[in-house]
Amino acid sequence: MAISLSVVLLLAIILVVLIRGGSLKAGPAIVAVLFGFFLASTGMAPSINRFLNEVAETINSISF
Repeated sequence: MAISLSVVLLLAIILVVLIRGGSLKAGPAIVAVLFGFFLASTGMAPSINRFLNEVAETINSISF
């Protein structure tokens, strides 16, 4: 839960920065948000969630 909330917050911040910077207009941003929303309700959602969890665990296991 904490990882998914962090990813959502990070993506929201990136989206706001892109819109405010003029790199992304509001229309395409809304389409991207709706695409993600509807993608989350498909059968692919568990696979995407597992992939993102594995990526987060891999990044977490890197020691500097």
